[in-house]
Amino acid sequence: MMAARNSDHSGRHDRESVTATALRLLDDVGLPDLSMRRLAGELGIQPSALYWHFDSKQQLLGAIAERILARIPTAASTATATDADILNAARGIRDALLAYRDGAEVVLSSYALGFGVERTEAHLRAVLERRAAAESSVAATTLLQFIIGHALLVQQRLHAESVGAAQLGGGDDATGDVTAAFDAGVMLFLHGVDAAGSEAKTTLRYDTVDTRE
Repeated sequence: MMAARNSDHSGRHDRESVTATALRLLDDVGLPDLSMRRLAGELGIQPSALYWHFDSKQQLLGAIAERILARIPTAASTATATDADILNAARGIRDALLAYRDGAEVVLSSYALGFGVERTEAHLRAVLERRAAAESSVAATTLLQFIIGHALLVQQRLHAESVGAAQLGGGDDATGDVTAAFDAGVMLFLHGVDAAGSEAKTTLRYDTVDTRE
């Protein structure tokens, strides 16, 4: 195994260039056809050389997920986050996922194994903290899961329609009015967060009242 690695490792590629090529290939052929062998062929190296940079294909997908999510714009820093601020943050993540073929599925698979989305969760958490949301960490995780799930649904439906497999007339059309459905979901989430925050503040107020006579 080491001999194969030494013969393939020429220094022509680094982790960043391999990830960039993998992302381009993902956009061209889709996740099912993104194999390590195919990527190596695209780079002009032996498949074993890829393991100089990544221990496994899943680690490579994690790096691709990070690059996909790197498109997220930096949120403007204000004292208090409005509905528009959080909606824009959510849209930024959704747009990054939809910018690449099977982007949502790649991010979801990495997220399920606990890596690839740390920066994005921190981004959402920071915005929600500026809204004084109770349990902003839990809220950020929940919102991110909604965003990924919605984007995955849209991409799966688009793929089904592209191959003529979509069931017309069956259920809601996820691509019919994507923005309206997405925005409504985020607003429902925010109403729940606000309600939870109000309840937490009320409980805290009651708990701190001096009831001694």
